[in-house]
Amino acid sequence: MSLTPIGSHKVASGMLQRYSHTSKTLNSETTFSIFLPPRASEATRLPVLYWLSGLTCTDENFTQKAGAFHAATELGIAIVCCDTSPRGEDVADEDAYDFGKGAGFYVNATQAPYNHHYHMYDYVTRELPEIIEANFPVSDKKSICGHSMGGHGALVIGLREKGQYAAISAFAPIVNPVDCAWGEKAFSNYLGDDKNTWQAYDACHLLSQYEGALPDILIDQGTEDTFLHDQLKTPQLSAQLPVDQSNVQIRYQLGYDHSYFFIQTFIAEHLAFHARALGLIDYPFEL
Repeated sequence: MSLTPIGSHKVASGMLQRYSHTSKTLNSETTFSIFLPPRASEATRLPVLYWLSGLTCTDENFTQKAGAFHAATELGIAIVCCDTSPRGEDVADEDAYDFGKGAGFYVNATQAPYNHHYHMYDYVTRELPEIIEANFPVSDKKSICGHSMGGHGALVIGLREKGQYAAISAFAPIVNPVDCAWGEKAFSNYLGDDKNTWQAYDACHLLSQYEGALPDILIDQGTEDTFLHDQLKTPQLSAQLPVDQSNVQIRYQLGYDHSYFFIQTFIAEHLAFHARALGLIDYPFEL
């Protein structure tokens, strides 16, 4: 696998590096960014938090706006951010912010012409970790987190890939995409008209059918998020939880919106949540 460096910055005493590569899963060029705390080395291979971004984003939105790297350095967590869709002139697209390039929804598309490139689920869960673990001083321990469309991706991947992720967290996730305009548009085009096939990428459905002990989950949702009731529908996920499910926390944060200002405010808490699940700190995560 050939990685092409396209940027490097020292930050929070660690290094943020950006690479492009040809993805065999996406059949296109793609990019990712990786933050390595200063203690990362072949002798000290660190666990990884995979971050999934939302509609219209690239791998750079989180790295430039989230303010996560001081906490990541203190806790000893590497952070990997991928793009939100395949890219390139031959990649099918639509002139819309909520579908096509920048809006891959972390699914494996089955419908032409999108099925040639749009396999973000397999890229995030298979190809990208293989690349990261083979080329950087990290371990195979990992967690997953995301925002909005990326929060949807984190929940779906974490629930489907049992045992692969130590914990799941999300900011303002789309929890019930089979029942909102963003999800209906994306799924009908990527997956076809049979809504039964959509349920494999719907966190509410996956939670309702989940067998065994749930992974640790933390969700933060702003009360002033203009997308809360029509697109995100957080209460519908709460309705699927068992009454005694204490390791799943859904927090409504008073006055916060959908922006990265919201993420900046609580990202250190999310990193501490993942650090506990990854065995980096031994005290319980406190609300």
